[in-house]
Amino acid sequence: MKNIKFILAIITLIAFSFQGCKKADEVIPDPYADAKSPLGVAISQTDIPVPAVGLVGTTVTIKASGFDKYKDQLSFMFNGEKGEVLSVTATEIKVKVPETGSTGVTSIAIGDQLFIGPTFTVTGLIQVDPTFKATAGTNGYVSQFYEMLDGRAIVVGNFTNFDNKGGVVPINRIARTSIDGEYDRTFRTGKGANGGLSSIVEIGNRFIVAGGFSGFNQRADNISNITSLFTSGAIDTVKIQTKRKPTATDTVTQKWFPKFNGGTNGYIDRVYKHQGKILATGDFRFYVKRTYDKFNYDLSRDTVILDSTEIRQILRFNLDGSLDKTFRFNTVTNKGKESANGRSYTYMHTDAEKLEKLVVFGNFNTFDGQPANRIVRLNPDGNIDPTFTPGSGADNSIISCVYNATTKKYVITGIFSQYNGKPAFGLAVLNDNGTLDETFSSRSFEGGYPSFAKQLNNGLIVVSGSFIKYGAITRNGFMVLTPSGTLAKGYNATGPFTGKLSDVIETKSADGKKALLLIGEFYRFDNLPLYHIIRVTIE
Repeated sequence: MKNIKFILAIITLIAFSFQGCKKADEVIPDPYADAKSPLGVAISQTDIPVPAVGLVGTTVTIKASGFDKYKDQLSFMFNGEKGEVLSVTATEIKVKVPETGSTGVTSIAIGDQLFIGPTFTVTGLIQVDPTFKATAGTNGYVSQFYEMLDGRAIVVGNFTNFDNKGGVVPINRIARTSIDGEYDRTFRTGKGANGGLSSIVEIGNRFIVAGGFSGFNQRADNISNITSLFTSGAIDTVKIQTKRKPTATDTVTQKWFPKFNGGTNGYIDRVYKHQGKILATGDFRFYVKRTYDKFNYDLSRDTVILDSTEIRQILRFNLDGSLDKTFRFNTVTNKGKESANGRSYTYMHTDAEKLEKLVVFGNFNTFDGQPANRIVRLNPDGNIDPTFTPGSGADNSIISCVYNATTKKYVITGIFSQYNGKPAFGLAVLNDNGTLDETFSSRSFEGGYPSFAKQLNNGLIVVSGSFIKYGAITRNGFMVLTPSGTLAKGYNATGPFTGKLSDVIETKSADGKKALLLIGEFYRFDNLPLYHIIRVTIE
């Protein structure tokens, strides 16, 4: 047993190393190469299995020599999961793909020695969608795929190239596409954003984009992590008359500035439409606003006056960028409410009564001065929702939280091991009121933790992260679970996944199949080099 565990650990390391390869068919160095000669065995990584692709239960023939002498001692594995060996001859091995097998390297173990074979592709219910146009993906993470009413979409993130269309002129952090991922060159964003974009929302016939940036297209400054764009992609600007130091020869000039005059002193994670205004959340402490039309006494450079107001993590803008002091603000102290005493993130959804609910999660233990262990929900007025009752909450950080309006469940992930004092190993399902859904039970994770999960309308749960095994079964960073927490049969044949997801969007392929759009910061899916945005069919 000790030897088998050691061998499986080696296979896991190889699988992770393999994920970083540029091509799926590169030869993997064998860590036991020196041990082959004494045993008199050999297996080629380049000889294609027969068949090279198959379902669970398929009988596969692998060319291998000398293993007949050890047929009662060897184990054959598909991506770390043991298959049933049917026969071993002097020149080949016949083996059946196990139910838990997935795409990846094959391997043979004799005692504590491991021999790496060729790659085998296990087919299942999830396949890369060949009808998705953006086959080259992006060269940086994708944070949001915003679907518009006209059938197109806006993609934002931290990329400078989309589907290899930005080779000559960079596509800086924002692109418009068809719903099938075809790049739309009529969207005129010019130089785009000079820093990463995290979120976009459409309101008042404008796009509001947010993230961590200080300039957009020709406006190279005077932006503090949020601005407004026309629907054509151009930044919304206004002409202001400005003055230098008042002297006998007063200098008066006219300049163009971003019309959205407001922002924050730190990164904005998300923006939402909220009661006709703009709600922003993130890692900031101050609201900032510029004064363009007053004297500037700095003769050395053309600067503008910057005013700030303390308001942490959550604030609401009016459509012109001014601070809405009717939301989570104390007009007596001229400060915002306390918010969380640690890093927080948010997720907004509309409940059955059409009320906007904002879930705040992360790594904190108080919110607005009240106990709140890493999760709390706010009512539309910005106050704590007393009907959301997580009890003692999570015992460590919550990294993601997503709500499904069909199932009326939340799914949370993180590095916690308990939720309200009950076992919850990095992944939990919550009822609408914040209590733990005990019909779901997560299994143990090995090699890492889940960083994102989302429940689909049919109840299945898509999970991604840095983990290698789930419940002792090899799942290299990506899996689909049943509503009870078991691996969903037929959906877990995909090979190594490297990176993390930021969202999973239920959609359809161009030929009408059920599909999922996967976005985030990833470099490999199903053992293939795929970058940051892909669509898969799921049926």
